[in-house]
Amino acid sequence: MVPAVPKSAPLPASIRHPVRVAHVITRMIIGGAQENTLLNCLDLIRDFGDDVLLITGPSVGPEGDLLSEGRAGELPVRVLPGLRRAIHPWRDWRARNAIRDAIAEFQPDVVHTHSAKGGMLGRHAAWSLRVPAVIHTVHGAPFHPYQNGVAREFFRRCERWAAQRCHRMISVADAMTDLMVDANVAPREKFKTIYSGMDVEPFLAAEKQRGDTRKRYGLDEQHVVVGKIARLFHLKGHDDLITAAVNVVQRNPNVRFLLVGDGILKSTICERIDSLGLTENFIFTGLVPPAEVPSLIGAMDILVHTSYREGLARTLPQALIAGRPVISYDIDGAREVTITGETGILVAPRDTSSLARAIATLAGDAAMRERLGREGQRRFTHQFRHQVMTEQIRALYQQTLAGENVD
Repeated sequence: MVPAVPKSAPLPASIRHPVRVAHVITRMIIGGAQENTLLNCLDLIRDFGDDVLLITGPSVGPEGDLLSEGRAGELPVRVLPGLRRAIHPWRDWRARNAIRDAIAEFQPDVVHTHSAKGGMLGRHAAWSLRVPAVIHTVHGAPFHPYQNGVAREFFRRCERWAAQRCHRMISVADAMTDLMVDANVAPREKFKTIYSGMDVEPFLAAEKQRGDTRKRYGLDEQHVVVGKIARLFHLKGHDDLITAAVNVVQRNPNVRFLLVGDGILKSTICERIDSLGLTENFIFTGLVPPAEVPSLIGAMDILVHTSYREGLARTLPQALIAGRPVISYDIDGAREVTITGETGILVAPRDTSSLARAIATLAGDAAMRERLGREGQRRFTHQFRHQVMTEQIRALYQQTLAGENVD
């Protein structure tokens, strides 16, 4: 017989099923953190029978809406109009109260927050309600070297304050834990690395649509396609890629650069490409639904990641799982999957000369591309399955609810 437990104490996870989980994220645009969150929510419902609620703000802007066209499936979603990415003290306070009301109504065992704004307001609200387990995922730090010193310190202090209002923190890469610990946000024992999962099967089958996809974008057999998947936005490094492309195209005119995504910098980027006479070498897909990403990677020969900051861009493991080598700036978690000479080539941020050499080297060596891509596929396919991610996250929920120490 199970002993009685006072109403004020949470039931041990071993006798609690299903678990009630509220996820909080600022917005559900088409992006890595959002895909991670959606897959985790759906897995908890389908594989574990948990009761899950997604609390989010409106997905406004050119980045698209991940929840459109029925992609949320059976997931209950609460959209709070006041929860926005931009800082606005009065609106943010009302959003915090709206999050608190939604959590109080749902009465979850676990509140799991994501993103800077959603993470801060969600943790504050959940902590004030004494939710038994408050978890936060660090997809990327909101403070970084490209901010001015005042802004960087402000966001660092905000993260430190919020970290005191959750039980555990999940990092999508070891590098994010190192960054947060070095910044004195929280002690190392509060973190656990769980890589951001995805549906790997479409990427394993990416080669099947290669011919049709290349034809759609006017790519011939002789073209070597270098792809970049990112919003056309600040700190994503598109300008660096264009700079490197000048040298690459001089060495190999058959190289084509396939830019997947949209954003506020599109006209600026197009103007610079035109001014350098590279219009023929660059192709824009515009915003595409996540379901089209595997076929686009299948059309590529190399994937390049030139962002200046990102926890661990999911495009890197996606390309590797599809058997494509990667070239990445050595930032955050990129080095955990981009291993020079084994799965791709790491380049120092902003070193456009080295970036050009890396692209030209791989563009001119099909055997090397095959070898690096195959090794990446072997190493990372299982590790990045979304089911593996969710199993690890749910185990963390259970351990936190039971008050257990976590390795």
